Amino acid sequence: MLMFIALILSYVLGSVPNGLICGKLLWNTDLREHGSHNIGATNAWRTIGKAAGILVFALDFLKGVFAVLIGLYLVGTSLALVLCGFAVIAGHSASLFLNFQGGKGVATGLGVIAMLLPKVTVVVFVVWLIIVYFTRYVSLGSIVAAALVPLLAWLFNNPGEYVVFGIIVAVLIIVRHKSNITRLMNGTESKIVAGGR
Repeated sequence: MLMFIALILSYVLGSVPNGLICGKLLWNTDLREHGSHNIGATNAWRTIGKAAGILVFALDFLKGVFAVLIGLYLVGTSLALVLCGFAVIAGHSASLFLNFQGGKGVATGLGVIAMLLPKVTVVVFVVWLIIVYFTRYVSLGSIVAAALVPLLAWLFNNPGEYVVFGIIVAVLIIVRHKSNITRLMNGTESKIVAGGR
């Protein structure tokens, strides 16, 4: 029963559309009507500005962190942490409040990974930062970083369930970037402006 409650809470937490809420309340902007139409941090940065992008990223990241904490305190097993991680990412990507639409799960997934795989998180974040700094393609950084998670989780001798989590999340994030991959290959992907607005 506690596991079920933890999963439901994690999914509902993941479903909270931070980008949409912050955009409308603080900047009178519906992110779904601008840019890539995504409610995530990258579109918030491009559409509204740096402050919005950072705020949305932080809030989405914290969803992942708190979901793992829910699993930890309600159940306490490594499997519970992983399943709550899946649930919060599922909620973010298929929000209960947005007709099961949502973001791509990068920031929320990073929050989960930060709790489960802190060493891996440091490495993939540095890789992401380097790629984005030199190419200005957030999507490329996210795809490469996601692909590295399961490999690094395995190299750092993490528990098997964490490695499996990394594989599934990497596949999910890469699949949700399918349109970005097409644009990258065509040379039409949007770059992020260094300073925001």
